[in-house]
Amino acid sequence: MISKLKAKDLYKQGYRLVGSHSAVKACMWAKKAIRGDDYCYKQKFYDTKTHRCVQMTPALDVCGHRCVWCWRDIEFTKPKFSGKVDDPKFIVDECIKANSLYLKGFGGGKHTDFEKYSEIDEPQQFAISLSGEPTMYPKLPELIMELRKKKINSFLVTNGTNPSMLKKLLKAQPTQLYITLPAPDEETYLKVCRPLIKNGWKKINESLKLLKKFKRNVIRMTLVKGKNMDKPELYGALIKKYKPEFVELKAYMFVGYSQKRLTEANMPRHHEIKEFAEKISKYSGYKIKDEKKESRVVLLSK
Repeated sequence: MISKLKAKDLYKQGYRLVGSHSAVKACMWAKKAIRGDDYCYKQKFYDTKTHRCVQMTPALDVCGHRCVWCWRDIEFTKPKFSGKVDDPKFIVDECIKANSLYLKGFGGGKHTDFEKYSEIDEPQQFAISLSGEPTMYPKLPELIMELRKKKINSFLVTNGTNPSMLKKLLKAQPTQLYITLPAPDEETYLKVCRPLIKNGWKKINESLKLLKKFKRNVIRMTLVKGKNMDKPELYGALIKKYKPEFVELKAYMFVGYSQKRLTEANMPRHHEIKEFAEKISKYSGYKIKDEKKESRVVLLSK
């Protein structure tokens, strides 16, 4: 359970709590999309609709990592799930309601795209990635299946430290599975992820072995200058070994709570991300397929 004080703090940040351990938060790109200003890179790469995306988590305060680049408040997280386990259907339904209610405020905006606004009650996908480690929610396969019943896509992002849940998800098959590759080697991993769990690097590699068993799969990387943005040959070797469908290289952004741990100098520019992507391309055999400068992200594929 989230304390009342923390719940109040999260509310001020734009989170809307759902049940005992879930939350939803309308992201910056969804707001931009409803105004007709811009859209998330996922729309460009994977043909999703930014304004119809629900950004949520079923494990708000559970994560075995305390990554230096995390923009969330990681000091209140715990490494294991405990307490009441909410029903998947309840979580899905209430997240849709909470997200729609938050976005209703755009109905009076003079810059609102009302065609897009009219669709906010009909989400196209759940981005299961908001905060915490979603694979720690014990009923995640059932939640994925509940979304499928409603014809809602599931974009699941995991840090890869719970391979046993990924095995359970093989049957449920989220629409798209992302596994974060946080470092080129274990030494760097320990420094940047500061794990609260044992054998984290081993577990990440166990998860990466399962990656190609998912119909749509991505290795994603958050790159931080001076921290994990080096050794492209090792990143390339891991990509070559695990053979993901796509690889996303994204710049760390100097926002949120990460400002307490890093500086603006740690934030790569887009051209630096693209240069690093070209190096990884050389060692992995993957090619640059797309990019979005506004998000400082580059997409690689075979």
